[in-house]
Amino acid sequence: MRVQNGDVSLNVLVDGDDGAPPLLLLHGILGCAETWEWMVPRVADRFRVLRLDFRGHGDSDRAPGHYQAVDYVADAAAVCEQVAGRPVAVVGHSLGGGTAAGLAQTRPELVRGAVLEDAPFVDPSADTVGSADNSLWESFRLLRESIPQVQAAGMTAEQLVPVIAMSPYAGGGTLGDLLLDDGLLTMAQGMARVDATVLDPVLVGELTPVHDPQEPIDPPIAAVAADPAMPDALTSQGDLERLAARCPHVATHTLPGANHLIHDTDGQREPFWAIVDEFLGGLD
Repeated sequence: MRVQNGDVSLNVLVDGDDGAPPLLLLHGILGCAETWEWMVPRVADRFRVLRLDFRGHGDSDRAPGHYQAVDYVADAAAVCEQVAGRPVAVVGHSLGGGTAAGLAQTRPELVRGAVLEDAPFVDPSADTVGSADNSLWESFRLLRESIPQVQAAGMTAEQLVPVIAMSPYAGGGTLGDLLLDDGLLTMAQGMARVDATVLDPVLVGELTPVHDPQEPIDPPIAAVAADPAMPDALTSQGDLERLAARCPHVATHTLPGANHLIHDTDGQREPFWAIVDEFLGGLD
């Protein structure tokens, strides 16, 4: 399905009964809608599942120069307004989690509740990703250089999988040791189709978040943080404390041993799913 947001045509994958409550799934930066393929069979019997490719990602239009947080929130809002037709439950990872937080705070009439999976709650380029202590900064810098090269070489996602699997993880070992097989594949699918310039606002410190961490989020939320000891963790314990203090309906979770790629990681998907499943059940 295609959704129009101004001049940008967005790709949305739709599963489940048209009459069921809508569930919007939002991927992280460099990702794509397929990262949620594993969740579809678990929820499609009770939700109309909407998986969005953000602008510049997957099969959505490229929009060079328009990759700000406000643009991603507008993409999600367009899906809510044009496809869902009523308030949605949202699950978002990283960029998708930050987008879900911004949507829930600024357009609460569109959101029943949101699960925020290791989302950046502050300016990620200035405070978290840009920190010398966070390995995502160096990863993004390297990927900004390498993605155009692999795309120019015509590498398919299947060809990229073994390359990604051999890549070192800052916490030790390789991504192949860390990630589930389908997680490796969806990472490759995202890299093969993304506009690498989506990283530019992050790398130059100009990605301004929509969500204001000093203000409440009114719809129910579940914030799921990676282990703060992991080198790529984004949601800090301070973020969780601020959410707990300011949001009227919030549950916070920290998953021991979890890295930033929680739902794609061996041993972490099921604990994450248990949180999502309980949260969605509580919205019924």
